Formats: sequence, C-alpha cells, structure tokens
Amino acid sequence: MAITTLTMNNFDAEVLQSKDTVLIDFWASWCGPCRMLGPVIDEIATAAPKGVKVCKVDVDAEPELASKFRVMSIPTLVVLKDGRIVGSSVGVKPKQAILGMLQSA
Repeated sequence: MAITTLTMNNFDAEVLQSKDTVLIDFWASWCGPCRMLGPVIDEIATAAPKGVKVCKVDVDAEPELASKFRVMSIPTLVVLKDGRIVGSSVGVKPKQAILGMLQSA
C-alpha cells in the first residue's frame, strides 16, 4: 500500500473518517533520525496488513497538523483508530516495535 501524504486539506477524509487503523509519521527532510526511520515506514507501508493505512506529515509543510498533535520532537509516530489516538512514540523505533503498536490498536 502506498504512503498517504497528509495535509490540513485531506486530514479529515484520510484519517478521521477512515475505517482503517492509521499510522502517522511526523517527519522533516532535515531530520537525521527521520531519514533513518523512513525506510522502516516504507517497509511497513508496503507490507501493511488489510485495515492499516500509513501516512506521513512533513512538519515544515504542515505545522498546523504538528501542533494539533502536540509534536515537540521528530520523528513522532501516532496510531489512530476510529479517529482517536491509541498509541504514540517519539524517536527511532525498530520495525517490530512499530508493528506492535499497530497490533495493539
């Protein structure tokens, strides 16, 4: 499955109205740890089980979304189910830890 780039314009439709569990990666192009985590997020998106949507938010392009989720450090991962936050983490995480967050959602 492809990664969805979130903006203020598509956030409600892609996340809040989604029936899927949504993983959001808050990142920036200048962020070294974000670049380290990027390939892991790509792998998860490629192999995402049915019912999981993977999204990214560039915090420089979408500061309102970053603020809405109180993102203070990046990378920040947020998992939402039925429009509610059910998990989050800050920093680089191994693939298995991220998959664990999705499974417990």
